[in-house]
Amino acid sequence: MRIVVDAREAFGTKKTGKGQWVSGLISALRAKGTEMTLLVDSSCHEADVVRLPSGAQWHTAAVRYLRNSREQCCYLSTTSFIVPALLPRSIPVVQIVHDLIAFHQGRHDLKAKVLERMLFPRVAKSCRHFCAISEATKKDLCTMFPAIDPSRVSVVYAGPMEQNPSPNQPDSETILCVGTLCPRKNQLRLIRAYASLPSSLRERYKLLIAGNRGWSDSEIVRMAKNTKGVQWIGYVSDDRYKELLASCTIFALPSLYEGFGMQILDALQRGIPVLTSDRGSLKEVAGDAAVLVDPESDRSIASGLVAILEDEDVRQELAKRGPVQAGKFSWKRTADLVLSAVESAV
Repeated sequence: MRIVVDAREAFGTKKTGKGQWVSGLISALRAKGTEMTLLVDSSCHEADVVRLPSGAQWHTAAVRYLRNSREQCCYLSTTSFIVPALLPRSIPVVQIVHDLIAFHQGRHDLKAKVLERMLFPRVAKSCRHFCAISEATKKDLCTMFPAIDPSRVSVVYAGPMEQNPSPNQPDSETILCVGTLCPRKNQLRLIRAYASLPSSLRERYKLLIAGNRGWSDSEIVRMAKNTKGVQWIGYVSDDRYKELLASCTIFALPSLYEGFGMQILDALQRGIPVLTSDRGSLKEVAGDAAVLVDPESDRSIASGLVAILEDEDVRQELAKRGPVQAGKFSWKRTADLVLSAVESAV
């Protein structure tokens, strides 16, 4: 059976974490020789790609494509809930669930929140199978939608950005944070925590924030521009992201909520000392290879930064544990788990 994949995020010019996830999965499925058709909304000349109209028309075009397919297929919905909500139940659908952020009380992009809350109840009934990208996301899904049988939900995880990157060579001056600017990523508290560090540490280490503007981010931008030692450089390409990982001294992502936390995996893989949140999927991905903090406490974040920056033994121990923890995750495993979910859906 052919798998038809919503591949738009993988071919975007500025990929978010979801785009990186979809791209990693597609590469792994291709390596396995999986029969696929990738539905996109941009120019692409690869053999297994079909371009559909962009914007709102993409969804109706995708539904027509699936309805008119001459061979039996399974739709792998990698991000949006719109097409699964429009498809007849006769067409098997496997829905990837990255997170349930839209169903939490915290601030989130309003358009995404409205669409997901409106569509997901229908998707929950019609989809054959769900793939959650972490145990934490599966727990959220089954708690918020108890009508979904847990046997219909597979945890498929993620893999690192690169297979065998060079080990990190710390520059002894950079605290790196990468993520779209928004309240959930918690850059504002990270900036405040950094500003509270002893002057000796702030004189030695800068806080470098990379990420596109998101929503409710005006105060984050203002604080980044007006806090000495903090630099916001905007969106960075994949190559620039790798360069930053290659030389930073520590990686900090005290996010309030993540479906997985792929940046944490990329940092651990390279032996970068990591500071992250003590909750949800971030704790799951980091294991015992990171300093975990309360993301809602400036003091806890600051204490975590001090613990890493002031103690060479701590940095060396984290650098040793990181690659071991990251080695538990791979795109091959994710592809195998997704294919098993597809088999159970058809």
